[in-house]
Amino acid sequence: MSQNSVPDFAELLGGAQHTAVHLEMRDVYGVGDEVEEIEHFTRTGQITLDPTASFWPEWLGIVKDTLARGVVMRRARIVSEPVTNYIRWEHAVTPLNLGAGEQVRWLPRRHASDIPLPGNDFWLIDDRLAVFHFFTGDGDWANPGFEFTEDPAAVSLCATAFETVWERGIPHEKYTV
Repeated sequence: MSQNSVPDFAELLGGAQHTAVHLEMRDVYGVGDEVEEIEHFTRTGQITLDPTASFWPEWLGIVKDTLARGVVMRRARIVSEPVTNYIRWEHAVTPLNLGAGEQVRWLPRRHASDIPLPGNDFWLIDDRLAVFHFFTGDGDWANPGFEFTEDPAAVSLCATAFETVWERGIPHEKYTV
C-alpha cells in the first residue's frame, strides 16, 4: 500500500485474521465518494438503502469477505450532540453496514471526556497494526491520507481507546439522532 493515498481497504482487511475495529471521531467528513449522497440527504432528508448503489457494493463486498473468514468487525463513532447533518446521514445508512455484518455503536462525545484517545480516526487490525487516517479541516482525505504503525505503544492506545468507547457506546439500534 502506498503511503501517499487512501489505503486499499480490501488489502488492509484481507490481512485481518481475528478482528478489525474502526474508531471514527469526526462530526463531519467530506470524502469525495459520499458528497453527492450527503448533499441530497441534507436537501431532502431522503436516503437510499440500496446496497448496489454508489460505493456500497465494493465496501459491503469487502466486509462480507472479511467476515466470511471469521474476522469480527466492529465500528464505534464518537459524536457531538446535537448531531451534524453528516452524522444524521451516517446513522441513516448504517443499516447497510449492519446488514453486511459489521457491529456499530455510538458514543455521545460528552461521555468520552475521560478516555485517552489518539488524535486521529483509526483502524486496528488484530491488535497489532494501527492505521491512522488523516483528514483536512473540511473532512476530505489529507495527503498523505494515512499512516501505518505496529508500534506497541500506539497499538495499545488504540486498543484501549476502542474497547473503552465500545463498552460505553450505544448499539446502533438503540441510538437515536
